[in-house]
Amino acid sequence: MYDVELEKVGEYREKVGPYLLLRPIGGGREWEVAPADVRPATPAEYLSAKVRAANDQATHNRAEPMYGPPGETYRPPVLVPDCTECAELGAQRAAARAEFDWSKETDANVLLRSHQRRDHGA
Repeated sequence: MYDVELEKVGEYREKVGPYLLLRPIGGGREWEVAPADVRPATPAEYLSAKVRAANDQATHNRAEPMYGPPGETYRPPVLVPDCTECAELGAQRAAARAEFDWSKETDANVLLRSHQRRDHGA
């Protein structure tokens, strides 16, 4: 169902008094809406809501890193000064960023973290 007032797609749950109870696609806090403010969602609106829910779930369910403080998941490792291997991996990461190759950038970060744990005790 599409809530015209909120411009939001929701799954019909039940009728509560004069209102309909909708829940966001993928779960979440339910809300009440007047029946006059609801219409069937178009296939495009429903698909968009499903994709948004899948993206939200993927973002919120990412595992915390094994090493390092919580919340540091997306912070790239910092290069150790005067370390040749750190400099080489940092150059690989910079080149990947310049090419917009996020997979190569992630690979460089993984190798850099591994090197730093092994050789720098980080």
